[in-house]
Amino acid sequence: MKKLIIRNVFIAVLALLSPALTVAQSANTGYTVGEIVPDFTLKNVDGKIVKLSDNKKAKGFILIFSSNTCIFSQAYEQRVINLHKKYAPLGYPVISINPNDVTREPEDSYENMQAVAKAKKYPFAYVKDNTQEIAKAFGATRTPHVFILQKTTSGNKLVYIGAIDNNYEDANAATEKYVENAVNSLLKGKSIAKTSTKAIGCAIKWKK
Repeated sequence: MKKLIIRNVFIAVLALLSPALTVAQSANTGYTVGEIVPDFTLKNVDGKIVKLSDNKKAKGFILIFSSNTCIFSQAYEQRVINLHKKYAPLGYPVISINPNDVTREPEDSYENMQAVAKAKKYPFAYVKDNTQEIAKAFGATRTPHVFILQKTTSGNKLVYIGAIDNNYEDANAATEKYVENAVNSLLKGKSIAKTSTKAIGCAIKWKK
C-alpha cells in the first residue's frame, strides 16, 4: 500500500510538471489536424523496416510515441495492446515509436526495446526513432503521445492528436476514451468529436 501511494504521488507530480518539462520543444508544433503527413521508414524490434505505405490493407494508423521507461507509458501499456488487438483487424493498427535519446535514457535502447516487446508480447510494431526526426516532425512532446492517421486518396491525413483517455491511473475509471471514440467515428464514417486533447506523460528525452 505504501509503495502504491508513493507511486501515485510521483505520477501526480509528474503530471503537474509535464507542461514545464517540454518548454524546449514548445516552439515545434509539428503537423496539425487535417494535414497530410509524409511516410516514414523506421526499424521494428523484429529487425524489419516499417513504412506506412507497405501496409496496403490498413485504413489508417494509431501512432503512439512511447518508451520503456516512462511510468505513464507503462501505465498505458496494456491499453495500447488492447487497442491494437481491437482495431488492427478493423484496419487501424498501432505503431509504437520510441524517440528517447539513449545517451540520456539507456534503458530505451533498441536492444532493451526488443527485450520489453518480447517479455510483454507486443502484438504491434515497436520502432526506434534514432534521429528523433519523426517525433519532431509530428510535434510529439511526451510519452505517450497519440497521432491517429486516416488513409485518404491524398495520403495519410492526421485526424487526432493527444491522449489515449482521460485517466492514466485506472483504465476502468476512464470516462472518455479519446482514441477509441476517434477510431469508432472513422469506422462509422462520422466526424471525430474531439480531434485534440492534452497528452499527459513524460517529456521526451531529446538529444543535447
